[in-house]
Amino acid sequence: MIEVEGLTKLYGDFAAVTALSFSVQPGELLGLVGPNGAGKTTTLRSIAGIIPATRGTIRIAGHDLATDPVGAKRELAFFSDEPRLFEYLTIRQHLDFTARLYQVPDAPARYARLLEELELTAKADQLPGDLSRGMKQKVQIACGLLHSPKVIFFDEPLTGLDPLAIRRMKDTIRRLATEGASVVLSSHLLHLVEELCSRILILKNGTKVAHGTVDQIRSQFAADDADADLEEVFIRIATGTGTPPPPPAPPAP
Repeated sequence: MIEVEGLTKLYGDFAAVTALSFSVQPGELLGLVGPNGAGKTTTLRSIAGIIPATRGTIRIAGHDLATDPVGAKRELAFFSDEPRLFEYLTIRQHLDFTARLYQVPDAPARYARLLEELELTAKADQLPGDLSRGMKQKVQIACGLLHSPKVIFFDEPLTGLDPLAIRRMKDTIRRLATEGASVVLSSHLLHLVEELCSRILILKNGTKVAHGTVDQIRSQFAADDADADLEEVFIRIATGTGTPPPPPAPPAP
């Protein structure tokens, strides 16, 4: 489970993310979208513990990221849009190294399944320099899933994949959520987000402007167009031409 309360990230006087709150339940797939510079990557890196938040509380599977960072990071996996591998380790050695880091007890059986699922078995003893970008992405995913994380972050997961690999990657993402992981998927491919995600979080200028199902967001920003898809809703939000959500109700006296 992911719980984010009042996340704010400042770079000097610039607020990349401001007072962001949301949660992702086990088995839920949340789509994180927004125009360039909206704060998506900053949000992902903050809640994954890669960069420190300036303010706010982040809990990963019950662990406070600020006070128990190791416990929190044991429960998560973060997949960036650019796979970074060790140049002189084979795929198998990457998995062995990752298994030792996370103290995975049945590592050989686990990574045999992952290698087969990601179609890496025949290339297990090759170095990253012999692999295409898409294959490197698969190696990153195999390593990240080896310890069975409860929380998973994907940042543009389909970059560099061919059509067959895209289909299988989508199946993997669905499977992870079905098996109970809390998943956040950030992508500019809005059709992908709409296809996979049960809820959408839209950022603009570092703040949350919409959060809910596609139907709920459509009713706020494109109520005049019952057939509007997520792309149309996104464009209306990004350009300021959609109907803004109603202001919050005043506090009770």
